[in-house]
Amino acid sequence: MTLIKSISGIRGTIGGATSKGLTPLDIVKFTSAYATLIRRTCTIKNNKIVVGRDARLSGPMVRNVVVGTLMGMGWDVIDIDLATTPTTELAVTMEGASGGIIITASHNPKQWNALKLLNEKGEFLNKEEGNEVLRIAEAEDFDYAEVDKLGTCKIDLSYNQKHIDAVLALPLVDVEAIRKAHFRVAIDTVNSVGGIILPELLKQLGVETITGLYTEPTGDFQHNPEPLERNLGDIMELMKKGQHDVAFVVDPDVDRLAMICEDGKMYGEEYTLVTVADYILKHTPGNTVSNLSSTRALRDVTRKYGMQYYASAVGEVNVTTRMKEVGAVIGGEGNGGVIYPAIHYGRDALVGIALLLSHIAHEGKKLSELRATYPSYFMAKNRIDLKPDTDVPSILAKVKDIFKKEEINDIDGVKIDFADSWVHLRSSNTEPIIRVYSEASSPEKAEAIGQKVMTIVMELI
Repeated sequence: MTLIKSISGIRGTIGGATSKGLTPLDIVKFTSAYATLIRRTCTIKNNKIVVGRDARLSGPMVRNVVVGTLMGMGWDVIDIDLATTPTTELAVTMEGASGGIIITASHNPKQWNALKLLNEKGEFLNKEEGNEVLRIAEAEDFDYAEVDKLGTCKIDLSYNQKHIDAVLALPLVDVEAIRKAHFRVAIDTVNSVGGIILPELLKQLGVETITGLYTEPTGDFQHNPEPLERNLGDIMELMKKGQHDVAFVVDPDVDRLAMICEDGKMYGEEYTLVTVADYILKHTPGNTVSNLSSTRALRDVTRKYGMQYYASAVGEVNVTTRMKEVGAVIGGEGNGGVIYPAIHYGRDALVGIALLLSHIAHEGKKLSELRATYPSYFMAKNRIDLKPDTDVPSILAKVKDIFKKEEINDIDGVKIDFADSWVHLRSSNTEPIIRVYSEASSPEKAEAIGQKVMTIVMELI
């Protein structure tokens, strides 16, 4: 059993002893702490909190505990039931609510669940707010409402369509061009909420043929839910039959988006954001942002349009903060996370799909041909296991000194930018390891430069 408490929320495996897994008591404590923080800090005083969930098997149980706890804290709950993470984020602002809780463990397997915590803007709590939730939970510094001040619960199932309407209303979503392209689209929604909303989105975008794989929202995932090549054999085989133009694959809460080409080959989830950014920058001058562990291709595409690329620390809240600072028109993460401020500051696969189909329709190219127009980079991902008492900051400081002649970014660990490659070292917040990401012009070069730096780190240890 596992329970991980962090500034971004609480996640763990279902069952076990209190504080050892994600149990009802842990859910009550963390929800109470969140409700207390929002009561103390929110500038909106309408007393509403939105709750949405993905289709996990444990979802109804966790939902009941969360909703009951919020009501016990005196909050009025707007329960939007089965909904994506970006749908829930949008519902907070559309509802004018004080905050929101998304019940999802994102790409983790079915035994996991989690609470993602939102502020009144429908965005994730920042570091200070997250730490305060942890403090309140640890101290049990909360009080429940008296009988006359208990909250209520209202079920509202209209937000999936409201989300679709918001996507269709974006000026760069060209429904007419998509309709005229007669696209044949396959989707894999890994038995979660994407199976509810994506077919509706595609129909309303004018997609001619839609083939669904694992679209029943049972929560009993038929493959590992992280949208990586090693987990997507079934839909890749479907695409090899040559009967579809593109396949879209999402994770259980639909904030990550991967694509598969018409020939059954992976497009590369690092290039989801790159491709969307190309389309946005073609029509909207402005800056871009991604985190330090994302592909250099976004920088290259941004500079092609004479615009400025900026890097942020890893984590969605860090990306969105940086985007606001530099006025970015598009940003996100290399894991298939597209953040388009024109609709909201959150990773949103629906937005990604609509913009990508518009772009493909305008270009008139096969997906594999479009992919070939972008700079080609390859990434390697490794890790260095540490002892719990290893002095990681000291090690990273020495690495910086060793590579001081290269371009160094230390806002999140240490990233070393070489002329034709880069290596990013960052310590994990949840386990004693250093993650090592590296990128170069071939898989072999990416692995080699990563191993070179790893050898230096291990000698320092």
